[in-house]
Amino acid sequence: MINTHAQKNEATFRLQQAIEDLLNEYQNDLKQLRYKEISPINVDEIASKMAKVYERIRKIVDWKEENVLRRSAILRILKRTLVHKLSNFQFNTDFDINQGAESLIRELIRGGHLPNDTIPSYKIEETAEILHKYIYILEHAPFEEMSVKNNKFLLKEKVNFFNWFLELCSTEIEECLVPPVLENALIKCMTVSMNARIRILPKDPLAPEQKKTLVYIATCRTLYDLDDSIIAFNVLKHYYPGWIKASPFYLENIAKHIFTVKEGIENGLSHPLSRKFFNICENTDTVFTLIGDIFEKYKSTPEQLKSIFINKPLFKELLIESYQKRYKTLKTRLFRMAVLSTFSVVLANIITYFEVELPIAFLLKEKFSLFATIIDFLIPSSFMFLLVSLIRPPSADNLYKVIALSERFVYYNQIKDIYEIKLKSKFNPIFRIIVSSLYTAACLIMFWYIGLAFFLAGIPISSVVLDTATIGLNIFAALVIRNKSRELSVSEKSTVWEFIIDIFTTPLAEVGSWFASKWKEYNIFSVFLNFFLETPLVGFFEFIEEWRHFLKDKKADIH
Repeated sequence: MINTHAQKNEATFRLQQAIEDLLNEYQNDLKQLRYKEISPINVDEIASKMAKVYERIRKIVDWKEENVLRRSAILRILKRTLVHKLSNFQFNTDFDINQGAESLIRELIRGGHLPNDTIPSYKIEETAEILHKYIYILEHAPFEEMSVKNNKFLLKEKVNFFNWFLELCSTEIEECLVPPVLENALIKCMTVSMNARIRILPKDPLAPEQKKTLVYIATCRTLYDLDDSIIAFNVLKHYYPGWIKASPFYLENIAKHIFTVKEGIENGLSHPLSRKFFNICENTDTVFTLIGDIFEKYKSTPEQLKSIFINKPLFKELLIESYQKRYKTLKTRLFRMAVLSTFSVVLANIITYFEVELPIAFLLKEKFSLFATIIDFLIPSSFMFLLVSLIRPPSADNLYKVIALSERFVYYNQIKDIYEIKLKSKFNPIFRIIVSSLYTAACLIMFWYIGLAFFLAGIPISSVVLDTATIGLNIFAALVIRNKSRELSVSEKSTVWEFIIDIFTTPLAEVGSWFASKWKEYNIFSVFLNFFLETPLVGFFEFIEEWRHFLKDKKADIH
């Protein structure tokens, strides 16, 4: 560990205001959390071990990253808990919100998503308040009025709204249980820093608040790879400051206009300029990622951070240390992603094969040969593993670029980078038509040859269509992983081979992205699947816990 006291005679440097604010906000927020008295929630260890086995299986099947597993578990619990209370989106009055909040927290602890004997009991009351807010809005949202205005606002749209709204609820509950102090502070710091450096030409086409929101969205997507539900919740908090501690009158007003609120948030997330902000922020987020690592290292002694940052040689030393630590683990993490994602694809193929492909083939009087079955499993998983395996860590000179860029963001008296977004495209319209045509042709050619490969392997026609679409989903997932691998890169360098691969994989990934969004939109029965799958398991875990408590009480009576 570096001795900060040995170097306190070094010259100090003036910090950028955004970094000063970051240091102060982080230290103050940690102090507020540290000095609260708690009465921790405890769950039985035997029941917890059993629940953790199931959660590990879910991790492989769902294939989600560590930073979204807990929120996904909260969302599953909410759907399972509330779905049988719904009747045309009206809740039964016998639902005990306090008991539901306690059950939710205990289930998260049993599943290993929260540490045992650590979460304070007052979090039950806070979680109950959050549940009350969301249930109230679901009860009073004007579904009938929307059905009259919009004939398409039917069951699918209602369930999609239910999913979207519970995603916001799961995000707020997670923030309540595990406050993201560092994450929120870093996102705010990067947003302020990038907002001051991004220029849009021609000048002032966006309102300042709208521009800042787009910078914020891009920061969330690049710095922590947050999904749209988390970003939507934070945008909601920003535009509606009274949301967290909402009064009854405030809730009543929000409930009446909740569909307008949803539409406004979604329009911001899909703004035409969002990709341009994303591309800029993607080349600067490494700075704040490494700053976050330094903060995490001194989490127990945050009062030392300011003396570290104003000491440029010491800051540079810690920056290099954080970079090298991430660099050493990057290959391992990418390989683990490749293995887990491939295994997830294999499991998904097995489920699809037995539940969809075989029944359809049987109805159409088609058959699978052993060779066709092997190819049916091999091609999608091989595509996934190959694409992820081709991902490379950044080049050797990247570290020097990271250091130089970090110093410009952290200290005054440095060159201030300005990033321009030009709205008037300089592309020749003829070239654009040609490139768009080639892009579409590459997509059609790839799908044709993939489908042909499945067909020549003897796979039934019905499965050829499904498997070809699945390849698009796999390539989409692989390119998402590749974007995550750029956490240390501050400039994008591609080889000729990568350019050629992008020509043929990017169109397929876009189609896969469309399929993924449509599957989520039309997967109405997923709301009910969690209920029928998990309710018996959760009941069994709770039974084991009660049985253990019963035995402990009986043993206490034996003297």
